[in-house]
Amino acid sequence: MELKLNRPICFFDLETTGIDVARDRIVEISVFKVFPNGNKESKTWLVNPTIPIPPQTTAVHGITDEKVANEPTFNELAPHVYNMIKDSDLAGFNSDRFDIPLLAEELLRAGVDFDMKNRVSVDVQTIFHKKEERTLSAAYKFYCNQSLENAHSAEADTMATYEILKAQLDRYEDLENDMKLLSEYTTRKKTVDFAGFITLNKEGKEVFSFGKHKGVLVEEVLEKEPGYYSWLQNADFPLYTKKVLTAIKLRKLNTK
Repeated sequence: MELKLNRPICFFDLETTGIDVARDRIVEISVFKVFPNGNKESKTWLVNPTIPIPPQTTAVHGITDEKVANEPTFNELAPHVYNMIKDSDLAGFNSDRFDIPLLAEELLRAGVDFDMKNRVSVDVQTIFHKKEERTLSAAYKFYCNQSLENAHSAEADTMATYEILKAQLDRYEDLENDMKLLSEYTTRKKTVDFAGFITLNKEGKEVFSFGKHKGVLVEEVLEKEPGYYSWLQNADFPLYTKKVLTAIKLRKLNTK
């Protein structure tokens, strides 16, 4: 089943130096863009992360410091990556919890004001876990009856994810071939920032999900304890989380 699209959607996958969204860096990114008219475009970049790649990480994806030493940094690639995804929804495998948050951090570091306000995301892993509870390689075998060659290669993983989503739509009659509805289906919880430090309560208001102010309205905390905002901005939180906090603070000031 081909995807029904109102706008382009970019399937993408990252290989990185590790799994810390705030600290780790991209070493490979592959983007596969599907247009509403059926046209397709793909691009894969190796990236010099400017920090060492740990041996245990290289053991997973096979990318060494030497392999990326002469490749462009993400700062150099950011305009090209953003130009490819700026008009698109996003999709991936575990993308809501890892790939999108880390990509957002890299883009923000490079000075690109990335956000998800006018796009949706579809996490193919969530569909798989809700239906079958397996891994990407097992998903590819289960849905497409093929073995995933070169697993943990960004390009191979990206293409497999695209094929899996199409097969999932064929298999599950209750899944709507609509990116907004698929995004809602694959959303685990209502978070405001990618990392989940700020969530929405039952009334749709932003609340902190951690620490001494867990469950308390963000606006209330920022008003009663101004120093907490400064602490968060100077602490080791993701850049996107800090951006969201600033937006909430400015919104409150503008309504006074």
